[in-house]
Amino acid sequence: MRGRSVRRLSHGGVFMLSWALTFFVVAIIAAVFGFGGIASGAAGIAQFLFFLFLFAFLVSLVSGIAAGRKPPA
Repeated sequence: MRGRSVRRLSHGGVFMLSWALTFFVVAIIAAVFGFGGIASGAAGIAQFLFFLFLFAFLVSLVSGIAAGRKPPA
C-alpha cells in the first residue's frame, strides 16, 4: 500500500514539472514568432510552476530526512 502512494506522489511531481516545461516551450515559440505578451505570460506561468515544484520537492526532502527514512529507490 505504501509503495502505491509513493508512486502517485512521484508521478504528480513529474506531472507538475511537465506543465512547467510545456509553458516554457510555449513561451519560447511565442517569443520566436513575436508574440511578446503571450510569451511573457507563458514564461511567468512556467516560472511559477517550476518554483512550486521546487518548493514541494524541498519540503518532501526535509520531511523525509526528519523522519529518518531513506528515499525510495
